[in-house]
Amino acid sequence: MFLDLQNISRIFGNQHALCDVTLRLERGRIGLLGPNGAGKSTLLKILLGLLPPSSGSGRVLEHELGRTGAALRRVLGYMPEADALAPGMRGADYVALAGELYGMPRKQALRRAHEVLTYLDLGEARYRKLEEYSTGMKQRLKLAQALVHDPPALLLDEPTSGLDPAGREGMLDLLLRLGRDHGKAMLLSTHLLADVDKVCEAVVILHQGRVLCHGPVKELCQRRQDRFRLQVQGDSAPFLEELRSEGVLVLHDNGRGDLRVAVPPRWTTRAFFVLANQHKVLIRGLQTDDEDLEELFHRMIQDSA
Repeated sequence: MFLDLQNISRIFGNQHALCDVTLRLERGRIGLLGPNGAGKSTLLKILLGLLPPSSGSGRVLEHELGRTGAALRRVLGYMPEADALAPGMRGADYVALAGELYGMPRKQALRRAHEVLTYLDLGEARYRKLEEYSTGMKQRLKLAQALVHDPPALLLDEPTSGLDPAGREGMLDLLLRLGRDHGKAMLLSTHLLADVDKVCEAVVILHQGRVLCHGPVKELCQRRQDRFRLQVQGDSAPFLEELRSEGVLVLHDNGRGDLRVAVPPRWTTRAFFVLANQHKVLIRGLQTDDEDLEELFHRMIQDSA
C-alpha cells in the first residue's frame, strides 16, 4: 500500500487548505492534479512528515503520519517545486549531501551521487557550481537528490516547472522510465494535465482542499456513446454540411480529414456511411470518442461548483 489516509485536514488560521482527505492508493504512477491553491503542496508536506495534519490519520508505505517523520523520509524521495539549491556547491557534493541527510555514509552517498548524475545525463556537469546550471539542469539535479538513496517512492512537486518544451518532454520521459522500468511508485503533483496524461496510470483530482475523485484514468473517464472520431478521404465540405444539417456537431476538423463529432439522440453509425456515399467521401476510420483526462478534470471542477 502506498497511501492510506483517513479524514486528513489542515487548517491555517481561518483557511482550510485540506478538508477531510481520504485516500487509499496502491503503489504506481499517480497524478495529483488540481489548480493552483488546491492544496497539493500542503498534502505533499504532510505525507513527508514536514507538516502535521490538523486532524485525521494515515500511513505512507506503512509508516504512520506524525510519528515516524525521519524514518518516513528515508523511504521517500522528494523533489520540491522551489530550487532550494546552495550557491557555491558543486553538483556532486550537493547530491551527496542529500544522501547524507537521508542517512547514508559519506563515501556511499558520494559514490551514489555520481551514479545518479550520470543516469540523469549530468555526468559532465557534476563538478560545476550550481549557479552555473540551466533551469533544465537544476530540475534534473533536484530529481537526482530525490533518487540518491534509492527510495521505493517519489513525491514530485511540479517537476516540469519552468522547463521549455524539449526539457519538459525529457523530464517526463525520465519519470516514465523510473516508474515503468525501475518500479518507482510516484505521486506527481501538477496543474498540467498533459504531464499526468503522459506519465501516470491513476489520478487524484484535488480542488479547494477536497478530493473530487481518484482512481485509474481509464475507469474515471466516461464512456461516450454520442461522440465519434472519423478519418475521411475526399472533398469533405459537402459531407460536413450535410452532417450539420442532420444535427451533428463538428467538434474538431484539422482540415486533413480527421474529425471529432457529437451526434444527436438515436443517431446510428450507418448514417455516416450513407451520407459519405452520397457525397463521394470515403470513411477510412470510425471509432467512439470517449472522454479524455482534460474533459474529466473540467467535469469534476464544474460538478463541484
